[in-house]
Amino acid sequence: MSALDYYLSPSTIYLHSHSLKSNFHHWRNRRVAPNSSPVRVLRDANLLKDFGRFNLWSGLKLNNIDGFRIAASGGQETDSGSASSDSESKEVEVEPGSGGSGSNRGKEKQGKGRWWVDSNSKKTWKWKWDPWLEAQQVAVSLLQFGIVVSAVRFIRPGIPLPGSEPRSSTLFLSVPYSEFLSRINSDQVSKVEVDGVHIMFKLKSHLDGGEFSSSSSNRLQVESDSLVKSVAPTKRIVYTTTRPSDIRTPYEKMLENEVEFGSPDNRSGGFLNSALTAVLFVALLTGLLHRYSISFSQNTPGQIRNRKSGISAGTKSSEKGETITFADVAGVDEAKEELEEIVEFLRNPDKYIRLGARPPRGVLLVGLPGTGKTLLAKAVAGEADVPFISCSASEFVELYVGMGASRVRDLFAKAKKEAPSIIFIDEIDAVAKSRDGKYRIVSNDEREQTLNQLLIEMDGFDSSSAVIVLGATNRADVLDPALLRPGRFDRVVMLETPDRVGRESILKVHVSKKELPLAKDVYIGDIASMTTGFTGADLANLVNEAALLAGRKNKVVVEKIDFIEAVERSLAGIEKKTTKLQGCEKGVVARHEAGHAVVGTAVANLLPGQPCVQKLSILPRSGGALGFTYCPPTNEDRYLLFIDELRGRLVTLLGGRAAEEVVYSGRVSTGALDDIRRATDMAYKAIAEYGLSQTIGPVSISTLSNGGMDESGGLVPYGKDQGQLIDLVQKEVKALLQSALEVALSIVRANPTVLEGLGAQLEEKEKVEGEELQKWLRLVVAPNELAIFMEGKQQTLLPLKTGS
Repeated sequence: MSALDYYLSPSTIYLHSHSLKSNFHHWRNRRVAPNSSPVRVLRDANLLKDFGRFNLWSGLKLNNIDGFRIAASGGQETDSGSASSDSESKEVEVEPGSGGSGSNRGKEKQGKGRWWVDSNSKKTWKWKWDPWLEAQQVAVSLLQFGIVVSAVRFIRPGIPLPGSEPRSSTLFLSVPYSEFLSRINSDQVSKVEVDGVHIMFKLKSHLDGGEFSSSSSNRLQVESDSLVKSVAPTKRIVYTTTRPSDIRTPYEKMLENEVEFGSPDNRSGGFLNSALTAVLFVALLTGLLHRYSISFSQNTPGQIRNRKSGISAGTKSSEKGETITFADVAGVDEAKEELEEIVEFLRNPDKYIRLGARPPRGVLLVGLPGTGKTLLAKAVAGEADVPFISCSASEFVELYVGMGASRVRDLFAKAKKEAPSIIFIDEIDAVAKSRDGKYRIVSNDEREQTLNQLLIEMDGFDSSSAVIVLGATNRADVLDPALLRPGRFDRVVMLETPDRVGRESILKVHVSKKELPLAKDVYIGDIASMTTGFTGADLANLVNEAALLAGRKNKVVVEKIDFIEAVERSLAGIEKKTTKLQGCEKGVVARHEAGHAVVGTAVANLLPGQPCVQKLSILPRSGGALGFTYCPPTNEDRYLLFIDELRGRLVTLLGGRAAEEVVYSGRVSTGALDDIRRATDMAYKAIAEYGLSQTIGPVSISTLSNGGMDESGGLVPYGKDQGQLIDLVQKEVKALLQSALEVALSIVRANPTVLEGLGAQLEEKEKVEGEELQKWLRLVVAPNELAIFMEGKQQTLLPLKTGS
């Protein structure tokens, strides 16, 4: 068969050029050269300026040829308007089947579009999404639906009248129900069909073209005659009406007038019609599914990063497309070393295998929210040259039992297929809570089946599968013990809040990453010292808040004061500029905060190294606080709290209440709500957990109540002795707090000048700090009662008898 047999019918071609003559050359095995016969010049060549689009609706049999080539010759306009040489020719080569043949169906599923030709380049055709083609396919789908509806109406055309002629010779007219009753009562109806509230009737033969007496009848007859004359070859008229639901059908009158009536027989052709209708709708649904590639299969949770061909399209990167590495992680050096070892094993497994070592099956990252668990996992994904599958444990939980276990199987099957690979499950406690003990309130079959499947998959790895599971949680105490045993999660990596050195490293990472311009007075070490207890996420937010504050003030650099304000925002909330205290409330809050400052300074004078008051404010904060006393932490990190320091903190917390009692003669306010709550919590822990009570001794009340630390969940029966112990704890807590309040009262009474002077200045200025504050605090004296209370020399924790 010659190449002439493979030709294109007249088609429309759009080429990226002007005044081009286009010739299509077909060849077999690419043996036909350009400008050689057989050549067929295509008609209807419409030219666009910016792009070339091929709308090939012809019958080209691309399955039987190797390809075809377009040779376009002619002048091409340049930007300056000058034409190039007419002898310039360009070729665009199309691979077999790329024009929409069956061999390329799989590629079309990636997106709806066309093959586009760029005449300015020598590259092969590229597939680009075309919205017009998408609209055409939607229109074709609507056309298919219309064809199906028309076919169904043809198969089941309606309800014929008894003994009626074919539908093509019948004209249906809709009339009011009152007209139907009038015809029945006047004996003018010959046949009636009742289908629920829908009624079709035919008049007697001598009335089909006759005159009606009533005006409405005359109008209907005139309309009927005009329709009968206009619609040929209609032979008769059938009237339709709808019966109101609260009116009965006049069957008695029909029997009296000998009217033939009945209901439609829906069984006629029922099987054939139903079968054909079902086939048509199934064909329509199949066509839609095939056209739009709709899939109802359950998606496996998790997205794959770092395929060997690059990062998959399903993953999300940062806005700039950055990849997080271990260089972006600071403050958690021990955890980073553990994960670096795992990445190294996946990169160079021979170094460990020859020594008989195997990689850990799983690594559990445990830490408070914001300590960097997910960040470490992202760093592993950025460092590892193996597929990294990440998902959340909540993706496994479904309404239907069994879906969670199925998704776990699919996830691990995907990981084994991509091995060596890493699976990261965030918030794993969502599906891995303990099945026994106090954490099992009610039975949950779905979660238990998911957990069982997870245990099986983690324990069913081959030693050579090289699939490692990373888990992250902030509630390791609720996890099932079977999940934590060696062979599943071999390593548990604890991520704690960073120390001063770690905070400084984290701040440097965020400052350098954001390229933050810092003023000369900013020293990262000072900021790290004033952020004791901050997590990595808190520090990242701190740097961002400082930059926002500087930008709000139109600064070109970020100054130290911006970081200090950002720290205060994180600790106490945002200052409310529009909400201010008025009247007596302003004076009460000012004396309250002055009381905290006076008592706190007295405690710091007896305990060197304690934080000192640096700032007082009575501007309301967004966190609900009406006042704010800021005591920045010391330069060193503290991990232990001694008994005298604990008692000193209790006295400081109750200093505001003591100042209100002294200044306002016992007329206290509710402003000490948060102070009392924090002091009560601290006193209870000192007695019930820390064992700092001389009366109760070193006893952990919570462990005693839970029946030990075996985590069996069994509770000790609530007996008489246990009730007495709890009552004794409550009495000790109350006595300790009462003693702390009495000591705070003695300090306030010993410094009336400082309390009143500082309170008045704070009431006037609303904010006191720096030297203005320190000149008052240098006058504070500490009474003997404070030293006695902090040393704990009294035999019982009864209220101290003060001399004043």
